[in-house]
Amino acid sequence: VVSFSASQNNDKVGLIFFSDKIELFIPPKKGKSHVLRIIRELIEFKPENKKTNLEVALRYLTNVIKKRSIVFLMSDFYAETNYSDAIKIANKKHDLVSLRIVDKTEQELPEVGLVKLKDNESGNLFWVDTSDKIFRKKFRENHFRFEKELNENFTRCGIDATKIYTHESYIKPLMNLFKKR
Repeated sequence: VVSFSASQNNDKVGLIFFSDKIELFIPPKKGKSHVLRIIRELIEFKPENKKTNLEVALRYLTNVIKKRSIVFLMSDFYAETNYSDAIKIANKKHDLVSLRIVDKTEQELPEVGLVKLKDNESGNLFWVDTSDKIFRKKFRENHFRFEKELNENFTRCGIDATKIYTHESYIKPLMNLFKKR
């Protein structure tokens, strides 16, 4: 959607896929065929690694894209490494916009009893008792603490941000973001 919007404005569009390394870089270009290539890559892409390092992606961005650009950073922003300095640097060089992808179960676990979960980055499996009220409360508190820190960091850096929930349409959050900008 962002690519088609940029293409209609005759803007260049590029793409960086990253994990804990740069997986694929498509340099910015204009044109419908280029946008279609980006969409094809989005559909077919299989990452080599499962870990996430936003700092690696942001440093790569600031080194490889020389001209000031509007950059949409799409992520859940969960990462083991601290990337706040890299975000500050990237936003000074470019106009960074956060599109945070959120699943509602990341905010509050449903009470469904004993559940086996997998950490996608480490591959570790573990059991969680979602009927445990104390556990669910701590889970919710941890999420909102993370969210508060992330939003404060975005505000401090002057980054426009929106959340896109996986169970809802992305159209309204994007429209509100563009109106705000």
